[in-house]
Amino acid sequence: MIKFRFQFLFFVFTQLVVAQEFEVSPVLINFNAEPVEIQKKQLTLINHSAKPQKYNLKISDFEIDPDGNRKIVPSGSNKRSCADWIKISPSIIELNPNQKAQLDVIITVPKEGFSSRWCMIHVEVAKEQTAFEADKTVVTGVLLVPRIVVVVEQSPQSNNKYKATINGLKEITKHGDSQQIFEVVVANEGDNVINANVYLTLKNLQSGKEEKFSMSKNTVYPDASHKITLQMPTIVLKGKYELEAILDYGHRQPLERTQLMLEKK
Repeated sequence: MIKFRFQFLFFVFTQLVVAQEFEVSPVLINFNAEPVEIQKKQLTLINHSAKPQKYNLKISDFEIDPDGNRKIVPSGSNKRSCADWIKISPSIIELNPNQKAQLDVIITVPKEGFSSRWCMIHVEVAKEQTAFEADKTVVTGVLLVPRIVVVVEQSPQSNNKYKATINGLKEITKHGDSQQIFEVVVANEGDNVINANVYLTLKNLQSGKEEKFSMSKNTVYPDASHKITLQMPTIVLKGKYELEAILDYGHRQPLERTQLMLEKK
């Protein structure tokens, strides 16, 4: 199991994240409950500090920008939110040094819950401020609180609506770049979160030789598009080439492709 040490805020999709002196696992919870079904998963929280510590667990929503970054938004503000379906028990807990706790994350899917939904759980240290710290917070307007984010995804097991496209392949190489760099857009037009594997193939139209480059793996949510950057060694031999960006997102779906003609003079 891989451990990462950070401070304050995390969007890392691993099975374990350590923040300051506490850890949470997993940081990605997948539910596959059908409408009117209830499912329960467990979250493990461990206090590694030398003193008793209290933790708050709060729920929020997030949206995805074109670069694939997650932006926190108020709970319930995203049409794909499942925040109101989630209950955490307990949502406030105090742990002694080196104590471990198992918390229940329960989802209750309503009868109309046929589509994919998601939200976030923020696991935060309940920070008690001294008078000096409180005054400092008033002055700066900022209170830094150690936090780990757990992403929650829900899609009914019967939901098999997978569809994604790839387009807009263009070169974005700049002067001084050691390789040729390209950009492409993957759009998730289905109703499930996909893991988009994208790579380049370059075919020399004179010799017929074909090479494969630059595998990129990205999570793309329904209703979202993701700009993906790919690179390959700079073409040296003169000639005409066919460059393809190929999308493989599994689930027995056909490969999607987009092309660009290149010429080395």
